[in-house]
Amino acid sequence: MLVHSTKLKDCLVIEPKVFGDNRGFFLETFSKQRYREETGITLEFVQDNHSRSAKGVLRGLHFQKTKPQGKLIRVVRGSVFDVAVDIRPESATFGQWTSVELSEQNKKQLWVPPGFAHGFTALSDRTELEYKCTAYYDPEDERSILWSDPDLNIPWPVKSPTLSTKDIEAALLKDLQL
Repeated sequence: MLVHSTKLKDCLVIEPKVFGDNRGFFLETFSKQRYREETGITLEFVQDNHSRSAKGVLRGLHFQKTKPQGKLIRVVRGSVFDVAVDIRPESATFGQWTSVELSEQNKKQLWVPPGFAHGFTALSDRTELEYKCTAYYDPEDERSILWSDPDLNIPWPVKSPTLSTKDIEAALLKDLQL
């Protein structure tokens, strides 16, 4: 596997080794020992999630305030513009973001460590993501940052996304008490 650092400390793009031929392909999407050795991810994963979105749906920017989740994200169908925002107040990259296109073709993964907000927009008609989490989902602890926060200035590839009520009503990063 290839592991690429991003401009945000601890946030990684991972390219698993893919073995393909005329029959299809095989890849290892996670191995505790290998990921620990090659990426430095030492946290335990406790929950797996699967998400489906139509083209133009934007989900995020989500995080849990007191029970932060690390997420290992991959796309199994379609493609997404995926974003991680560093919201660790003590971090030198607080308030900065990174993005990557994840797709069923490139098979890249994004490691979003605890202490980051995460969001994505679906770039294809039917997009499916699977992601592993290091903490259980707690809807009472979940918070959202407005996807179009002008201080973040993320160049989302969709101008009028389909949003949930939660994401429409999300706060600006500067207004959150972290």
